Amino acid sequence: MLNEWKTRLSRPWVVRAVVLLVIVSLLAPSAVSALTYEPSDTDLQRGTIESPAEGTTVISIQGFKFKGQANGKKPARLVGVGPRGDVKWIHEGADLDVTWFYDVDPVNGSNLLVSGTRKGGTTIYEYNPQTDEIVWRERFDDIHDTHDADLINGDQLLVANMRNYNTEKQVNEDRIFIYDRSKDETVWEWQFRNHTDWAKSQGGQYASEDGSGDDWTHVNDVDKIAEGQYLMSPRNMDQVMVVNRSTKNIDMRLGSDNNYEVMNEQHNPTYMESQNGTPTILVADSHGDRVVEYAKRGGDWKRTWEVGSRQSFNWPRDADRLPNGNTLIVDSNNHRVVEVNSQGEIVWEFYAPWAPYDAERITYGDEATAAENRPTIADQNAEGKYRLTGSAGLTPGTGQKLTFSQWLSAAFAGTPISDPVAEFANQWSKIAPWVRPVWMGPWDFVGAVVAGLLLVGWLFGELVYNRKRISSGVRRRIA
Repeated sequence: MLNEWKTRLSRPWVVRAVVLLVIVSLLAPSAVSALTYEPSDTDLQRGTIESPAEGTTVISIQGFKFKGQANGKKPARLVGVGPRGDVKWIHEGADLDVTWFYDVDPVNGSNLLVSGTRKGGTTIYEYNPQTDEIVWRERFDDIHDTHDADLINGDQLLVANMRNYNTEKQVNEDRIFIYDRSKDETVWEWQFRNHTDWAKSQGGQYASEDGSGDDWTHVNDVDKIAEGQYLMSPRNMDQVMVVNRSTKNIDMRLGSDNNYEVMNEQHNPTYMESQNGTPTILVADSHGDRVVEYAKRGGDWKRTWEVGSRQSFNWPRDADRLPNGNTLIVDSNNHRVVEVNSQGEIVWEFYAPWAPYDAERITYGDEATAAENRPTIADQNAEGKYRLTGSAGLTPGTGQKLTFSQWLSAAFAGTPISDPVAEFANQWSKIAPWVRPVWMGPWDFVGAVVAGLLLVGWLFGELVYNRKRISSGVRRRIA
């Protein structure tokens, strides 16, 4: 009888000890990372350099903020990178109260037009990296989370204005507008609600009570591609379009809402024309984890080039064609910039955490204003679908080292649940980097999440196992 009682008593405690041991083992790598982490600029590092770049590459690093406050461990900054991957200069957003950096464009030779956001508004300015001086600055307190502004017609700013719900009129006024700096006024605007048939239910959230949570179109890019023609990218509608300034008509459109075969929540399209005049659009298909190029032939768009996949890219948000025919790509959630040739081979690679958004080769000028010097894939006779190859693989997901998402998708490939697992893995790859502490490795974070789930399961199991004792105790207290 005594031995039987001891056996009964020992079983739950053995289970508890095993579960505790597993939890501690899962959390141990995170604890080591927390104790040994030392933030430094060494996170900026060169990867593959098969051939030196032409001049300086400027990288706009978005960084991370929470409720308007910047995260010092994931700073917003601009980085100037030399031809062989050496860091030439760093421009910190915190110096100007900028919490997120977005688009950056070469202007006036070697200067840069910078778009950044701060708590309560947007800051757009011209920066001279050689002297580390601000040439001029415009602060817009009434527009939020602006990703792109281009300098056109001398001293006018062409601005993509998202999250623009009018609480008084109860309408969404997401728009493109032109602000004249010399006149200090808006001289032209184009609102999506007035020129499209999109329903309020399409895209992102149409309205919000305080005007801060709406994100109907998420128009993240606008470029002047010809006199009176503007290329824009309403990300949440999965399409890019060309708008005519005079008529306000949509002259050209690629993609449609929820047509993910074409593109899925894209960023930073570039308009080009082939030698025979064929309209061509190069675009970062962000949620498709690839870069694609389309040519308009006979009235229809044909995909002429595709590079990358979920096994090599994680949320690319910029793709620019260079005059040498290569493509400069920002692989945001893999925290790097790569230059690839037409066959998808990496010839230049630089790692730039945290969450790079845009990259430009300063010597070539703005990609929108110099598109005629950038050959299309058709001009290079290189149409096709290509794998991304040649990475130095310094972080999981960029070489042979698999991320948790990649491992999970591969592990369940070919099974009856492969599709939902792949979708979960894809969502994990997009969300986890934004909530994972900077000192915690990707696999350490997986271990911490699993440990947390085990702990919750353990507590639930204890409640079930001790339910009679708990119930009796509650009844005694009530009585």
